[in-house]
Amino acid sequence: MRRILIAAVAASSLILAGCGGSDSGNDGLDAIKVSSAKSPKVTVAKGYTATKTESKVLKAGGGDKLASGDAVKVNYVAVNGRTGKQFDSSFKTEKPLTLTLDKNAVLPGFVAGLEGQTVGSRVLVAISPKDGFGQDQDQLDIKKDDTMVFLFDIVSKVPTEVTGTAKKLPADVPKLVLDDDKHPSKFTKTSKTAKKITKESAHIVIQGDGAEITEGQTLTAQYVGQVYPDGEIFDESWSSSSRSFQVGAGQLIKCWDDQLVGQKLGSRVVLICPGDKAYGDSPPAGSKIGKDDTLIFAIDLLDAS
Repeated sequence: MRRILIAAVAASSLILAGCGGSDSGNDGLDAIKVSSAKSPKVTVAKGYTATKTESKVLKAGGGDKLASGDAVKVNYVAVNGRTGKQFDSSFKTEKPLTLTLDKNAVLPGFVAGLEGQTVGSRVLVAISPKDGFGQDQDQLDIKKDDTMVFLFDIVSKVPTEVTGTAKKLPADVPKLVLDDDKHPSKFTKTSKTAKKITKESAHIVIQGDGAEITEGQTLTAQYVGQVYPDGEIFDESWSSSSRSFQVGAGQLIKCWDDQLVGQKLGSRVVLICPGDKAYGDSPPAGSKIGKDDTLIFAIDLLDAS
């Protein structure tokens, strides 16, 4: 379920809807009941619909206000308005979900419902069909025209910067160049840069003191990726927002799975990934990555859950 909720919707034509009213014929969010149990029950009458995404603060928190691009940890209950049935809850597992408030990274309804809310708040959100999945989700018994109701407890904001002890890169690793905001922007080669890479490696630029990343966790990070040693930059996140992905589960290139598990949160890590530990002879189409290219990344490890 978590992979579905944080799936990218960049290809979607959905636009962000502002908070507003629901269909005449129901009383909007006022008609929804939420229990006070540790694992709250959300009672939604069958046939509940909302033509616009709307939110209602049930308890105001005193923490930071959430803005576009923020990564946030939430506990949630999810209910299908058509059936009135709950289809997911993180309260039972006590494992918050990390979302980035970016409509190209999560459902637009999450952004509409959570942006502007404060950490510590409990918020009820009705997500209209056009701010939802946009297509049927058979495994969840959700139709593309269904309204979804989410109860969110906003647990915390994910750190936006790494903090720790600075380390010096080995002389044979390309030089890491920072932008005006002190974020990694690219690599350049020097006379000592290694020419041939046969083994994957990780090098600490900033040593964080957070928990070690474990296999299967969802990692929130900022990064820049470049063809080794100073070739094309094929991807980066600092110009938009942090990204979240599962590590150690075979969903990333092997080098990331191998080298990120065991690293400490709060660290900045440089990964050097030879072709056989990256995309090999099947690089993503249009990615500026050639067959068997060695890749180099600078990655800020912000959070894991």
